[in-house]
Amino acid sequence: MTSPTTDQAKKLAKLLREDLATAGIEIPHSLALELIAHQLGTRDWNVLAALARRAGSPGAPDISPGVPVLRVMSVAEALPFYLDYLGFALDWEHRFEPGLPLYVQVSRSSAVLHLSEHHGDGSPNGAVWLPVRDVAALHKELLARPNAPVRPGISPDAPGGPTLQVIDPYGNILRFAQPPSAQ
Repeated sequence: MTSPTTDQAKKLAKLLREDLATAGIEIPHSLALELIAHQLGTRDWNVLAALARRAGSPGAPDISPGVPVLRVMSVAEALPFYLDYLGFALDWEHRFEPGLPLYVQVSRSSAVLHLSEHHGDGSPNGAVWLPVRDVAALHKELLARPNAPVRPGISPDAPGGPTLQVIDPYGNILRFAQPPSAQ
């Protein structure tokens, strides 16, 4: 069950009080709120209210993770690095008309990147931090690639957890980090 809004939880508490009163049991509203919070799987009313605030109000726009746009001079030259070496898949490509810059999306697992030849879409030498469940396994996979363009190492004490850093042909830095929660 998704977390209800505080208004929905208060209505449930009121209904509980009314039902109990019909059965001859009187409880204060605060106890009804605590009971509803417990029924919904939280420790107490304060935790439930905080979860409801975090979930946002009804009709609030849901904001998903952002998609980094990396500037490349040539998608044709960048794609072998992303597809063959890093194991991403080409999802789609867009060009407003023949002869204009190319814009593509590549993805792997839940990671999504946009590569753009458009001059105004960032500059080379950008950096992207990508969480990964097992950085050692990714490292082993990349080292096993034939004709690997780079042979990265793992920084065990990086701020985001053990990190494998690779640099694409245009200087964009991809930091694959294993957050402490994934270790």
